[in-house]
Amino acid sequence: MLKGALAASVTPLRSNGEEVDEDAFSPLVEFYVESGLDGILALGTAGEGILLSVGERRRAADLFLQAADARLDVAIQCGAQTTADTVALSLHAAEVGADAVVVIGPPYFKLDERAQLSHFLAAAEAAAPLPFYVYEFESTAGYAIAPTVLERLREQAPNVTGLKVSDTPYESFRRYLLPGFDVFVGPEALLYEGLAGGAIGAVSALASAFPSEVAAVVREPTREGADRLGELRAFVERFPRQAALKHLLGMRGVPIREDVRAPLRPLTPDERDELTAWSPYDETVSNSS
Repeated sequence: MLKGALAASVTPLRSNGEEVDEDAFSPLVEFYVESGLDGILALGTAGEGILLSVGERRRAADLFLQAADARLDVAIQCGAQTTADTVALSLHAAEVGADAVVVIGPPYFKLDERAQLSHFLAAAEAAAPLPFYVYEFESTAGYAIAPTVLERLREQAPNVTGLKVSDTPYESFRRYLLPGFDVFVGPEALLYEGLAGGAIGAVSALASAFPSEVAAVVREPTREGADRLGELRAFVERFPRQAALKHLLGMRGVPIREDVRAPLRPLTPDERDELTAWSPYDETVSNSS
């Protein structure tokens, strides 16, 4: 079972985002290990997973697991546009020894409850016996997963364990604090309320560039700490998120390119200069650790 502080990791790419950068996985994961994280979520929103081919996602999952070498929990986000691809990715994650499978609902088509249940059930059965987590993110998927669907899913698939919830504000988040589900907080600004309400940890995009800072707040949650992380996340969100997180990792000494997969875009020269001029070791960050 997943626990604690997990980074929603970026995915190393090269050649203007057209290829997986295999050499960068080991130093990236080493940075996470040294930062004291409990685990990573690979190929989620921060990791551009939905934009990569099934073959690329399988290879990236292999590389994350090889680099982690059981020192971190590695959950693989296997949600794809089709049920068939989602099932194929879930089967692969189970075969190669992932610690958990996480699945976001397919974007674009607004699935009703019957379609939601059918899709997630197929993925959970493919992932078995791995722990299976639903990734609830209404603004990204385009629809919310009904809590009744989650209850029915758990009844039919015993490996259904919990959720990553990235909905805001807290009123939208808290309806997923369901009895018997392990819930992980996505929005860093909601960490204090979410953990106080019964969530057991965080899966944080911000932690991909600031892992120790997020882990510190997960382990000793305070409203002030969550607020500081929320401010830091708001700063990052002023820029194209994936490229910004990769640039910030480079500023922290991780040899990773800023390359992202189109239609995501890289930083402009002005954006890069602004991020570079802002030090990740300033008072805002150091106070959050």
